Amino acid sequence: MRRIISRTGGVSVLALALAAPLLIAAPAWAQTAQPQSLPYDAERGVFTFATDLERALPAVVQVTTLGQSEGPSSGDNEPRPMASGSGAVLDAAEGIVVTNNHVVEGGRKFTVDLTDGRIFDAVLIGADKATDIAVLKIIAPGLSQIEVASSDTLRTGDLAFAVGYPLGLDQTLTMGVISGLGRSGMGDRIEDYIQTDAAVNSGNSGGPLLDSRGRLIGINTSILSGGGGGNDGIAFAVPSRIMMYVVEQLRTTGEVKRGTTGAILGSLNAARSRDFGLGIVRGAVVEDVTPGSSAESAGLRRGDVITRIQNRPVSNAGTVQATIGIAEPGTQVEVVYLRAGHEGRATLTVTPRVERQVIIGAEVVLARGASVRDGSTGLQVFAVEGGSPAAAAGLQAGDVIQSVNGRSVSDLSGLARALDGTGERRLSVQRGGETERVALP
Repeated sequence: MRRIISRTGGVSVLALALAAPLLIAAPAWAQTAQPQSLPYDAERGVFTFATDLERALPAVVQVTTLGQSEGPSSGDNEPRPMASGSGAVLDAAEGIVVTNNHVVEGGRKFTVDLTDGRIFDAVLIGADKATDIAVLKIIAPGLSQIEVASSDTLRTGDLAFAVGYPLGLDQTLTMGVISGLGRSGMGDRIEDYIQTDAAVNSGNSGGPLLDSRGRLIGINTSILSGGGGGNDGIAFAVPSRIMMYVVEQLRTTGEVKRGTTGAILGSLNAARSRDFGLGIVRGAVVEDVTPGSSAESAGLRRGDVITRIQNRPVSNAGTVQATIGIAEPGTQVEVVYLRAGHEGRATLTVTPRVERQVIIGAEVVLARGASVRDGSTGLQVFAVEGGSPAAAAGLQAGDVIQSVNGRSVSDLSGLARALDGTGERRLSVQRGGETERVALP
């Protein structure tokens, strides 16, 4: 049962208005405002979201990943627990469970624990490192299924609830708000995160972020910690918009095939904004355009700054990559960009990705997912595509490539020749004043 109650100083405003209608005149804004209801349990006399949330809780599961144990062999080859996280049942009839890729990565066997105490072996249907999404399948009768809501309708300030199995505890529910939307820049993945201050800790990974009606709006994937490793009130979730696309691809083919537009992007920052003479610090800079690509046909040029995509504001290159990364080939994508201080519009067509090891632009080389330009410090990586071989190898934006397979490289043409062809390349890079070795597949 729901009741509308508003209290000021412990006295019902509604009661005062009824008792003295001639003495209290409601302000103009209140006369047109619609009454807002909060979930209220009249029997217990408390405000609560339990009724809606309890419908979702049975569909939130614990995922355990088992792998080969380290250390001296005891003759026991049975896999042992190596990671634990959370998940949610998306399809009860088919036993489909969504979780994080990093929860299941490297595992040999998987189990799913339900809230009613049952435990089932699970099969890994597929995983996508670029979005940190994985899909498991269990055969189990009587499963509950979580309801999914569109993350596109979210607003900063909406209530949010994180559910999972943190720190070895049983199922735990925490509450907060949506602190921000479209977050990216946390790594080289396809990022368009929901930020929340609902408490998320180790073990929550893969569990759902719910709205106040108990509907899944995202999958909790990471936290930003001040150094202690615990919850500092900043957590990130993959939005349901991205999750559902990836899950469908994994269920259908076991992998995610992404398209491209041919635009090689970097992120706008304060220093680059000053160089361009702009008054903004958010956007994606077109570093180069692949010859013959959709971006070239649409008229994009090096130096253009993309500020909106599909009528959504662009924070940095990650925003654009997230949109392109879940678009089927053939999809038309509308972008708004700035060029020499003037606004322009272009329509890009997402095309199937051509598996070419090296693409040479006017001033940029794109090799195995790493975008490299010849800067003041040398051959510098300025962007790494999520899910690419370069990202998997741990190459990072800011790395300066010094040698490939033991041979020094000093210009883009030499780098292109060194990285062309098949087979692993061993790179020596400068990172933060230290020399790092990177094996690029």
